[in-house]
Amino acid sequence: MIYEDWGLIDYEQALQKQLEYVELVAGDALNEHPGFLIFCTHPAVVTIGRQTLPDDVFAWKGPTIEVSRGGRATYHGPSQIVVYPILNLKNPRAGRGPQEIRGYIRALENAIVITLKEFNIESMGRTPQKIPGQSVETDETGVWVGERKVASVGIAVKKWICFHGAAINFHYDALAFQGMNPCGFKTSTMISVAELLPTDLSEPTFKNSLKKNCESLL
Repeated sequence: MIYEDWGLIDYEQALQKQLEYVELVAGDALNEHPGFLIFCTHPAVVTIGRQTLPDDVFAWKGPTIEVSRGGRATYHGPSQIVVYPILNLKNPRAGRGPQEIRGYIRALENAIVITLKEFNIESMGRTPQKIPGQSVETDETGVWVGERKVASVGIAVKKWICFHGAAINFHYDALAFQGMNPCGFKTSTMISVAELLPTDLSEPTFKNSLKKNCESLL
């Protein structure tokens, strides 16, 4: 994967760049663009996914944007580390077959889980295995520490190229998630990496480990 860190970037600008990269990967007959791993952060915004319910956003005072990813309303803000893998899901990887969307989401969750474990935070991804009769969507998708949610995961797929990704709550921000039910849960369900560690962890250190694990698993 080609790694890029876009830093602080407006959400809509980042979405447009993702779509451009989707087209690069989709049309890549010579494997010049094997996929991208994008890290960034956004000014505070709430994105409205396909399963958002009318009362999910009730008193949020900032901007909202409707997006094509699965899931419900999700907060993005400067306290987070956002990960956008842009990959061709037709290509199988260890642990998942071609065009296996649910397996890809589990791999993305696992990359975050393994990274957190390297800093002594025990967590788990809650995307279940798909079984006959089970819906592909689940409100509990994401990474959880006990009953607290530390990372939200939601993707979209176009031409079998995935985009969108994960938002990890890294720094503590008392203003985040206010006036909404993030992914359908109460604001108090959300927790940050900073709240889970007794000592400070630098963002570059965390991102280096996350990059390594994404490259290994995705």
